[in-house]
Amino acid sequence: MPENSLRAFSLAIERGMGIECDIQRSSDGQAMVFHDWELDRLTVEHGPLAARNAAALAGIALTGGGGDCIPTLHAMLGLVSGRTPILIEIKSKRGYNVAASCLAVRHMLEGYRGPHAVMSFDPRVGQWFARHSPRTLRGLVMTEEDDRGLTGRARRHLWLWTAKPDFLAYDVRDLPSRFAASQRARGLPLLTWTVRSPELRARAAEHADAPIAEGAGVS
Repeated sequence: MPENSLRAFSLAIERGMGIECDIQRSSDGQAMVFHDWELDRLTVEHGPLAARNAAALAGIALTGGGGDCIPTLHAMLGLVSGRTPILIEIKSKRGYNVAASCLAVRHMLEGYRGPHAVMSFDPRVGQWFARHSPRTLRGLVMTEEDDRGLTGRARRHLWLWTAKPDFLAYDVRDLPSRFAASQRARGLPLLTWTVRSPELRARAAEHADAPIAEGAGVS
C-alpha cells in the first residue's frame, strides 16, 4: 500500500495495528499526511508540497495505484475515529516555522477522543505542545547517526531537556545505545524505528518497548 494513504491506514486497523503517520503543512496552513518535503518520490506530481494548498494536494494521486490521494489529517482522523492508537510525526527542518505545523495539528486534534501522540525530531515540537496543549502526549524522535562522541551526547541531552518528552522514538540502527538505555531505565518509554526485517524486530524486542515497523518487520 502507498505509505501514509487512507487505504494503508484502513488495513492497519483491520489487522489490529497502531498507526504512525507524517505531517507536512500546505501553503494555506493545513496539516497534510505526507512524509517528504517534495512531491516527486511519492506522487505523480513534482515540486515542494508547501507550494500548494490543501485542496490541490488532496487531489494529487499517490504512486502505487488504487486511487489514493494525499489525505488531510482531518480525513485521516475521521477514518480512524479512535479505533487504534496514532503516532503523528510533525516534520521540521532548519529555518522552518514548525510552530505553525504544531498549531495546525492541535486544531485538528480538538475534540478527537482516540488514543494519540505527537512526536518530532525537532525538540521545539515537544516544547510547543508542553506549553499549548499539555495533555497531548509527546515524543522526541532521535538518531545518533554515528555521532556518539561528547558533542553528540551533549546535543541529545539538550534536546531531551528542551522537549521534555513523554517517550523517545529511537533509530533502531543505533541500538543498543547507552543514552537510550539510560532514559529507558529512568522510566521513559522507548519506541524504535524503522523496523524493516525480522532481525531488526528481534533487536527492537531486546532493547526497546515497541517497534515502529513496516514491510518484513511487521510480525
